[in-house]
Amino acid sequence: MVLADEARKAGDSVLLARRSPDDRRVTDGDSGPLRLSKFHAPEIVFGPNSLAEAAHAAVRLGARRPLVVTDPGLTEAGWPAELLTQLRAAGLRPVVWTDVTPNPKDHEIEAGHERYVEAGCDVVLGIGGGSVIDAAKGIALLAANGGRILDYEGIDRIAHPIPPLIMMPSTSGTGADVSQFCVVTDTERHTKITIMGRALVPDVSVIDPRLLVTMPDELNAATGLDALTHGIEAFVSLAHGPLTDHHALQAISLVNGNLAHTIHEPRDTEARSFMAQAALEAGLAFTNAILGATHAMSHQVGGMLDLPHGVVNGVLLPHVIRFNGAELPERFVPIAQALGVYEPGMPAPEAVERVAEEVRTLGDEVGVPRGLGALGVTGEDIPRLSELTLSDACLTTNPRPTSVGDVETLFKAAL
Repeated sequence: MVLADEARKAGDSVLLARRSPDDRRVTDGDSGPLRLSKFHAPEIVFGPNSLAEAAHAAVRLGARRPLVVTDPGLTEAGWPAELLTQLRAAGLRPVVWTDVTPNPKDHEIEAGHERYVEAGCDVVLGIGGGSVIDAAKGIALLAANGGRILDYEGIDRIAHPIPPLIMMPSTSGTGADVSQFCVVTDTERHTKITIMGRALVPDVSVIDPRLLVTMPDELNAATGLDALTHGIEAFVSLAHGPLTDHHALQAISLVNGNLAHTIHEPRDTEARSFMAQAALEAGLAFTNAILGATHAMSHQVGGMLDLPHGVVNGVLLPHVIRFNGAELPERFVPIAQALGVYEPGMPAPEAVERVAEEVRTLGDEVGVPRGLGALGVTGEDIPRLSELTLSDACLTTNPRPTSVGDVETLFKAAL
């Protein structure tokens, strides 16, 4: 896998990301700073009581028999029932599929696809967290392209246009509702695969902060830390640019200022709206700038042990910050400013350490373990986890070249 080529394809642009030997800037081609890139985003409807807009969007996109993908937990919370009422009022005949578990499995997505075909569906709506939304994307992908979902691992391997996608996130962090990513658990290899491509960017994202109120605290913490990780990794990514930088820093600031408050005051609608905005902005940043080593490593841990993705990110992120910051400390100065921990004249290496400490402090406040060992990871797992990490697409845009030895060292530090 050639880093420059994968970074170019991941951003669907003319990126030839490489290191300038004298100033370490990302450059395009043989000279000059990076300039040309594309910015992918769906149509976005944002605000309280916006859920009803999903039915209007479905009609506009030609739906007659939409498939609504959700899960048992959200069904119990009542939000899919509200959506179904609105879809039926719009003259549609929705079909519901709820057999999704956290870290969606390959066989679950293929079963959802069978349901889509059997029912003669035409549009896919996902209402739920990142697992539901990834499953919905996988179902739509198979509906137009066939085969097995694992066939599409990698970047831009989707040949045919997929059915329209409308997403309604119920968590504040994954960004799946605006991203070009679909992450699936390979149940044979016990790892996660990443599918990337602009075809996976939803047509419409409807973000109603009301849906966040029914999140359990542990899910709120996990998805909020996922959004923070998206913001930080997108900002330092090889494929970052001015537009992604703006969204990344805004997301970082919003998460740090509101996540803990939503744990303590779950029905504070203003804080929930800020977290919904944070998730959105982080999603817009990372789907265009891609990510880095934290996500590449986290995917392997989550796939092996079926653990909450955001929690694993929260454990790993401070260690990856120090690793990347040792070579590119200046890039972490704006992040320190967004987190409110920068002081005038502070040396860049100190800013790196302040960022890592602030991330860990937030993790402590929202109840994330300090080490992977508390989640069930052992030293014996590290060699296999490290090998798998090197093939993860997210590693291609990490700002510092990363060997299997580097990954092993990071895993050991985080244990």
